[in-house]
Amino acid sequence: MVTSEAPTKLYGVTKPLSMAGPTEVDLQRTRELEKFLVQAELYESKEEAAKREEVLGRIEQVVRGWVKQLTRLRGYTDQMVEDANAVIFTFGSYRLGVHGPGADIDTLCIGPSYVNREEDFFFVLYNILAEMEEVTELQPVPDAYVPLMKFKFDGISIDLLYASISVLVVPKDLDISDMSVLYNVDEPTVRGLNGCRVADQVLKLVPNVEHFRTTLRCLKFWAKRRGIYSNVTGFLGGVNWALLVAQICQLFPNAVPSMLVSRFFRVYTQWHWPNPVMLCAIEEHELGFPVWHPRKNPRDRTHLMPIITPSYPCMNSSYNVSISTRRVMMEQFQYGNKICEEIELNNTQWNALFKPYLFFESYRNYLQIDIVGADDDDLRAWKGWVESRLRQLTLMIERDTYGKLQCHPYPYEYVDTTKPCAHCAFFMGLQRKSGEKVQEGQQFDIRRAVDEFILSVKMYRFWKPGMEINVSHIRRRQIPLFVFPGGCKQPRNLKPTPFDQSGKLSDGIDGASQTGSGGKHLKREKDPYGGNSEEYRLEKRQCPQRPDLVALEIDSGRLLECASSAQGGMSTISSEGTDQKIQHLQNSEGRSFSDSSVVTCASYEDVGIQSESAACGSEENNRSDDGSMEGSNNPASSRSDSFDVDSEFCSDNAHVEGDGVFQDALQEKLEVLNLSSLTFYISFSSLCLAVKIYLLVSLSIPLFAFSSNL
Repeated sequence: MVTSEAPTKLYGVTKPLSMAGPTEVDLQRTRELEKFLVQAELYESKEEAAKREEVLGRIEQVVRGWVKQLTRLRGYTDQMVEDANAVIFTFGSYRLGVHGPGADIDTLCIGPSYVNREEDFFFVLYNILAEMEEVTELQPVPDAYVPLMKFKFDGISIDLLYASISVLVVPKDLDISDMSVLYNVDEPTVRGLNGCRVADQVLKLVPNVEHFRTTLRCLKFWAKRRGIYSNVTGFLGGVNWALLVAQICQLFPNAVPSMLVSRFFRVYTQWHWPNPVMLCAIEEHELGFPVWHPRKNPRDRTHLMPIITPSYPCMNSSYNVSISTRRVMMEQFQYGNKICEEIELNNTQWNALFKPYLFFESYRNYLQIDIVGADDDDLRAWKGWVESRLRQLTLMIERDTYGKLQCHPYPYEYVDTTKPCAHCAFFMGLQRKSGEKVQEGQQFDIRRAVDEFILSVKMYRFWKPGMEINVSHIRRRQIPLFVFPGGCKQPRNLKPTPFDQSGKLSDGIDGASQTGSGGKHLKREKDPYGGNSEEYRLEKRQCPQRPDLVALEIDSGRLLECASSAQGGMSTISSEGTDQKIQHLQNSEGRSFSDSSVVTCASYEDVGIQSESAACGSEENNRSDDGSMEGSNNPASSRSDSFDVDSEFCSDNAHVEGDGVFQDALQEKLEVLNLSSLTFYISFSSLCLAVKIYLLVSLSIPLFAFSSNL
């Protein structure tokens, strides 16, 4: 008698890859992982959880009073005023149950059809909240993809969205999963409602909610430590990570968290993007909202890493991902996979997986985006707007360099407390695409991209005086000290471990792909910042910051700089040598540089971006990583006032900032030059003497004879 096997339960659109359950070793690793997450303080206390519930209740009271006030102002009956209502729903990490201490609460306010977003929400409710003592850091973001207000209520961070549905009275027991809430609403409202609908659907589609939550909490923490947790800058946000983890839970329904984390990296390092991640089949509806469908919608074919939401209308939640950010994430997935393989072999522990990514040691060239406001409130609003546009800068650079210059926007901000005004800065790593052939004279010209980015940022409709932005190029050794813990730059690891990102891991972030030869690579490893030990000691005593306003152009790895004013119309910089360059460029090109951005033209060699910089009034060595000279501010050591564009030094009125190491090397060259000159002079003098003797001897005979005849 043949017995048929029970059909495998289908949790997603495909069958599970494995139905295997955990072994005792897997259970032990899961306990160790959970213990690590607790020690990392990823779980909030009971007191904080109770306070969150209290805050949500008070916000709901505020919005109900707000709706009743508007109902009365619009002339509705007393009964309508009494029945008027608004409800608060949560979504995101709080709704999924994976939030940690200090995390914000994503909330959605649903109100009646006669209460709109533009005036009632962003004006009337804003003023109500602004007058409350409990509310601080209130910031409206009406231009976001999903318009919202950000604020803190009694110390709890809140992101508040608004959705107006087509009913006069919002029921207290509103079922948000019902399709009727989508009738006669605009697309921003649909996107707001979908936040809650997606969270509910995800929890329904995973086999084990607790295993899903533990795994998601772990991977969100990992993504933040590795610098790839940010939807706004082109990486993945909370909903994206939730959908990726839910897919793994569907593929391995009986696995425990330690297994799911390992399978996560194993699956997504081999995932053939742009094949989409989908938890359920995409459905269409008579409501007619657009859904993700690459066959019907040409725009959907351009998405690089589609992660599809499971509720109608199904959309790609990761449309922000670019070529550069996907590359960075795939490298990090490979890193995570290697660590998990070591954990399974008992060669390392869970803490190795969560080592922070050493961003400021991974690239040789960076863009620094400085953001300044008149005060903290202005800076908060201005920074939010600029941060939302950083993704566009990545896309513009990719466009203008045909994808050959890769960008790594870092999603964290840094503050220079020494500045007299409110300030923060973002950074972006730059490197040539791995495998690109270096051709002499070819350049990465990103001036147009930077100018276009600055122009788009200045379109901010809430701009106020004092809101300024400066984009500048810096080398690794010029990274400002305020980005490092304690304001002190630490030496890089001279002997990188197989999983040390500051070393040359197989992801190629800062390895042979960035060095011209093995010799250069070995030389770079002798010194943390690419020079010799004496240069390193000198650099430690200097401030590694760059001039506020520097524009540069490079050919064949050499540098040409110009400067621009933050206010526009005047080119200013502290370095006398750079002033001369500006004047020459203005005279030769018939124009002035009057933007607050860096105008950068980079060559293929060494990513084509090199910099010379004088910071805090100090002179800094500007030797390239291969030890070649890039100019000098010392007129005595200047080789020439100008050089031909095709010569070794591509610079106009080139100057190099000298230091002891440079002077020693220059002195050696001069000694060799003087010795050669002396040898040549002696030889030439001897030849002249011989010629003179010959002429005297040869001419004296006829003269003497002629005289004798006289």
